[in-house]
Amino acid sequence: MKTSNRAFAIRWIGLAMLACTAFSGCSSLNFAGVPASRLPQWLLGTPRATQEPINLIRLRQDPPTVYQLGPRDILGIFIQGVLGREEEAPPVHFPQDGNTPPALGFPIPIREDGTLALPLLPEAVKVSGMTLGQAEAEVRQRYIDAGILIPGRDRIIVTMIRKRTYQVIVVREDVGAAQATAGVGITGPSKRGSAFTVDLDAYENDVMHALAATGGLPGLDAKNEVTILRGSFADAQSRAGLINEMVNCGPYNGPADLIKKNPNVIRIPLRSEPGRPVTKLTEEDIILTTGDIVFIESRERDVFYTGGQLSGREIPLPRDYDLDVLSAIALAGGALGTGFTSGSLARGAGAANQGMSVIPATQITIIRKLPNGGSVPIRISLNRALIDPSQRILIQPGDYVILQYTPIEVVANVVLSTLSFQYFVNKIQ
Repeated sequence: MKTSNRAFAIRWIGLAMLACTAFSGCSSLNFAGVPASRLPQWLLGTPRATQEPINLIRLRQDPPTVYQLGPRDILGIFIQGVLGREEEAPPVHFPQDGNTPPALGFPIPIREDGTLALPLLPEAVKVSGMTLGQAEAEVRQRYIDAGILIPGRDRIIVTMIRKRTYQVIVVREDVGAAQATAGVGITGPSKRGSAFTVDLDAYENDVMHALAATGGLPGLDAKNEVTILRGSFADAQSRAGLINEMVNCGPYNGPADLIKKNPNVIRIPLRSEPGRPVTKLTEEDIILTTGDIVFIESRERDVFYTGGQLSGREIPLPRDYDLDVLSAIALAGGALGTGFTSGSLARGAGAANQGMSVIPATQITIIRKLPNGGSVPIRISLNRALIDPSQRILIQPGDYVILQYTPIEVVANVVLSTLSFQYFVNKIQ
């Protein structure tokens, strides 16, 4: 019985070696590809780890030392005998937000031309660009010049009731912002955009304050950039239509394509190359006005794919650091050790091979997309990559990482499987 089993095993080994030799050039076992050492520099991709965050101060405008008045500020003005009776105290206004001290006087708004319309004066008083103290002195002087008040006997108070605000819309596709703002946990890869209407005070109407009010800087699942759409809409209805499209279409249906239709688009990168700061970014770029839209785009397209001896998966790429081919194999659950690894030959002979060693796959093929729409296969030896850093090329978005057996490894594993099966048969007899 043992002689017949041994002859049976020898025949299996011979057939396996013959089959593997015949198919060793077949693409099912071995993709033809360009060796990693022969790749041109432009095909290696741009490293991410070399980029540094920009100075976040550049996202915040430089406010003046003293608040300067402007259109739509609401002032509290008390002019004894003119705005208020002599025997009455000035009215007091307590702000609702708690960030502004109580104000005295009657509410008077600064008009769009930067002037105040005050009683008994023939002309409006220009106060835009002034401080509160300067505006109070200007109002006093105008009433004295008109002969309405007597110098030294006048009583005028000018305070701030409400600062002017700018209403902007922030559209975000990152999960972190939705969690921070709504307090709701979000799981899974699919998500829709979230839109927030934000009122920003004067001299706080910039990108930094808009992000702070809606969850902070872009999360790891968002691109490292901020897009601003200037308020160049014919009416509120057209703006609302664009917002609905951006929020409802989701990251895979192209909100980035929607914003390309708007000519007034500003893109602000949040990371740059060392020694090469974002020189084109000016303070006017980060200042927001009513009608502007701040857009944080998802980066869900930055993924790579695995196959072959790796389970077929779609894996997100890190945003701020590089992932080389060895890290990608480890992330996908592949073995990085050389030689033999213990375990069952589940792919081969089944449970009969429990405890037997198997030679792991060591050939890596990366299918990389080209700018012209084509692709190129890149061949890497896992054994060489473990000792040669030049073989550890960086994974780029859209790469297919395929781990395969070489023809020799196929033959060796078939032989080991056959011997293991023969050993199992002999043990049960």
